[in-house]
Parts: sequence; C-alpha cells; structure tokens
Amino acid sequence: MSELQIKEKSVVVPGLILAKGMEFLPGQGTYRKDDLILANRLGVAVIDGKVIRTIPLAGRYMPKRSDVIIGKVIDILSMGWRVQLNAPYAGLIPIKDGTFEFIPRGADLSRYYDIGEYFVGKITNVSGQNLIDVSVKGPGLHKIRGGRIVEVNTNKVPRVIGKKGSMVSMIKKATSCKVIVGQNGLIWVSGEPAMENLAIKTISKIEDESHISGLTDRIKTFLEKEVGFTVTADEESTNGNEETQGDRQ
Repeated sequence: MSELQIKEKSVVVPGLILAKGMEFLPGQGTYRKDDLILANRLGVAVIDGKVIRTIPLAGRYMPKRSDVIIGKVIDILSMGWRVQLNAPYAGLIPIKDGTFEFIPRGADLSRYYDIGEYFVGKITNVSGQNLIDVSVKGPGLHKIRGGRIVEVNTNKVPRVIGKKGSMVSMIKKATSCKVIVGQNGLIWVSGEPAMENLAIKTISKIEDESHISGLTDRIKTFLEKEVGFTVTADEESTNGNEETQGDRQ
C-alpha cells in the first residue's frame, strides 16, 4: 500500500523518505529507490497529485530562454549593453534588441541605457559557453524609472507570485503599487512611499515564511490589518502582463 511520509510544504533534507509504494512518482529534486521516493536536496516538499517534487531553499539563478528578468546595466560596449542578471554570468543586450527606436551607427548608447539603470527584459538565448542574450523589445519589457528594487532568493519567486499571480495580486491591491517580479529574484516596486515600504515588508515576510503552510491566509490577514480593508486574492494573468511575470517552476 502506498503512503505519504511527509506533509505538503514540509522542509526536507537529502535522503529523507517522502513516500512509500509505487503509486507515487518522483519529480524534480527527488528519486526512487526500490519502492521508496527520497529527497535529493534540502528544500520544501510539493505534492502535485501523485507526483512528489522539492523546491530548493537556496541557490543561484540560472538563466533560461524566455525567462522574464530584471537586470542592471554594468557596461556599455560597441555592440550593446553588458548587463547583470543576478546570475553567475553577465548578459548582453544587443543594440538591435535594446529599443524599437532606430539607433544610428556611432550613437551615444548611454542615451538609451546608462550604467546603473535597471530594465525589465527577456532572455532570448543562452549558449553552451554561457553567453546570454537579453531583449527589451516586447510586451511588458522596458527601462525602469523610479521605484525600488528588492532582491529575494530565486527559489522563493513562485511563492511571491502565488498560484496564477494570486499572491502578488493581493500586494498590488492592498498597496496600489506597481509590482514586477523577475524570475531572477529581483522585484520592482513603485508607488506611494509608505505603500512601497508595506509592499517590500510583505515580500520579505513571504520570503521568510514561504516554507510554512497557510501562507496565503497569513499574508491576507497581515495586509488587511495594515491597510484596514478587505483584500482579495484574485487570480491574475501571468502571461505577458506588464506588472507581473509568471511562475515557471
């Protein structure tokens, strides 16, 4: 008879038995040994029907094609802009992917993106030599002006977003802030200063408590206490939305 040995959102360590029996299937971060499913990393257990997987508690962002990220310009080259992606490797925005405007040969590229400026972009290519191309041409992609940048562990991004954008939707409704969540763990928050502070405080709370069950209800209660009105956790589209980028984990 198959039997679960852990609860949803339990913190697990490598080698811990997650389930017994052949009815359950090993997912990412787990493996099968005889009729047992075990964890192969430190993380949080996720049970999706009969599939058991784990989400790591820590780790660096590894760029993947089509990821929507928030990046920072760190150098200006003749062929474009060198950018920091909160990853082990830097990326490049080629001139042709920096803007819909025509950029004449020899133009001052700092007029478009200067060193230290942030942007919302999309990973368009990751080569075997870890050369990463980024585009800022497309729906919801743009240079960032104003607001504040917050960094969270990249493995906590799905929890900040919530199922179908429900968690970040609550933050936006409660604070009236614009919020963009990059899949590389950088988040842009823009609004009235006091509400920016509340949004950032909420994001930190989500990151700290992401491994504890009942997170959505706790965040809802926390926000309602702070703002004094009911906050709904509506589902929000995460495909091409210019203020929220979706969970691909």
